[in-house]
Amino acid sequence: MEFALLAFDALSAAFVFLLGIAALAIVIIFIIDHNQTADAIRRNYPVIGRFRELFSGLGEFFRQYFFAMDREELPFNRAQREWVDRAAELKGNTIAFGSTRNLNVVGTPLFVNAAYPPIHSQFGTSKPMVIGEGTRAPYTAQSFYNISAMSFGALSRPAVQALSRGAKEAGIWMNTGEGALSPYHLEGGCDVVFQIGTAKYGVRDDDGNLDDDKLRNVASHENVRMIEIKLAQGAKPGHGGILPAEKVTAEIARIRHIPEGQASLSPNRHADVSDDDALLDMIAHVREVTGKPVGIKMVIGAEPIIRNLFETIARRGPDSAPDFITVDGAEGGSGAAPMPLIDLVGMSIREALPLVVDLRDEFGLKDRIRLIASGKLVNPSDVAWALAAGADFINSARGFMFSLGCIQALKCNRNTCPTGITTHDARLQKGLVVENKYPRVAAFAKELIKEVEMISHSVGVSEPREMQRRHVRIVQADGRSIPMNELMPRYSPVAES
Repeated sequence: MEFALLAFDALSAAFVFLLGIAALAIVIIFIIDHNQTADAIRRNYPVIGRFRELFSGLGEFFRQYFFAMDREELPFNRAQREWVDRAAELKGNTIAFGSTRNLNVVGTPLFVNAAYPPIHSQFGTSKPMVIGEGTRAPYTAQSFYNISAMSFGALSRPAVQALSRGAKEAGIWMNTGEGALSPYHLEGGCDVVFQIGTAKYGVRDDDGNLDDDKLRNVASHENVRMIEIKLAQGAKPGHGGILPAEKVTAEIARIRHIPEGQASLSPNRHADVSDDDALLDMIAHVREVTGKPVGIKMVIGAEPIIRNLFETIARRGPDSAPDFITVDGAEGGSGAAPMPLIDLVGMSIREALPLVVDLRDEFGLKDRIRLIASGKLVNPSDVAWALAAGADFINSARGFMFSLGCIQALKCNRNTCPTGITTHDARLQKGLVVENKYPRVAAFAKELIKEVEMISHSVGVSEPREMQRRHVRIVQADGRSIPMNELMPRYSPVAES
């Protein structure tokens, strides 16, 4: 009994001591808050005012778990993320009772089911397509759905490794992003699209100019199938890539040929490309050096801008054209971008893609230039819409991030990603086990392709690229839906039936 009383007294004394420390801390914080001048809330409401900042910071995370409905959240809602997760886990994507999607929202695509769709024995799979047929090393792409540009730097080493291995298993390509070619892009053995950004990382000389020898070396890798010249990306048109200083490790600095520990800021455009003729000259030069298909990635701002490009191609001849054009919508993502650009600059993919498709076809370049659509296309309905609108391929970045386990924590630019995908903190990277994640990458791609093929069969065609705009109806403000080919008639010498 005496021992128990002594223990109780000791615990009581410790509690009183800790209570005193806490009280002292509150007094100190009160004095600091009351006397500081930077924050009016903390000055007028010392200590308590600090909870406003805390709750404000936590709000975006609590909303997705407790308050937001399945279809409400942005940039991706819970229904979209969970579809990817189920696909990646091979759990099946059948649901019960009815759709949670509001089918009256303006712009919703509704697919026109055929009265007599192909029977199961007539179902076909998506077909390969050749890009850069006139080059020394044309590329036969097996899949219409592929991994969009994400650099080693924006992504962690294990994330790139898992994507590379998953892409190989799924038979899809992987775009390096503007951060140069790393060993981790190659180690999985997948097809690789090498991106030349405005800073020309990996293929630059000491002055930042294109180095042909380095470019030739990159292209010498058998897995590097195509070269993409990045003009702009949807999240930040008119602004170069941003990699915060804390993410520029010694390895990344060596691969990019930049100083370690300093922010990696790309120019807002290629200094040697100031008009359409200069752009076509650069495309021709890169194609001659590498022998491989060369395309461009761009964001559409207005019809006259892209029309001018096609007019320049028409004047110079089809051989001068890029082998492909990646059209990135304004809803595209990024690890770091200024809010005014990510919110307000550039056309949505819903407007930009049909525009570019029509101009390409108007100038007789349908068989010369392949079109790749990019920008928040992570679910089967969005991908099927893009194919029906006229895209030849679809690229996704954030869809594949979700397949790796991304929880949309919105920490991509802070090196504190809790899932290890966009951080170079070794402790956090341990959470991303490559052997467990790469099968999810492959499963997501395969399941999405399968369900897009299912939609194409439902509308009465046997292959996804056979879908036309007449197979999609777009919901209008009055609740009615109108065929997309009436809203956006596709250019053709013969009107679409």
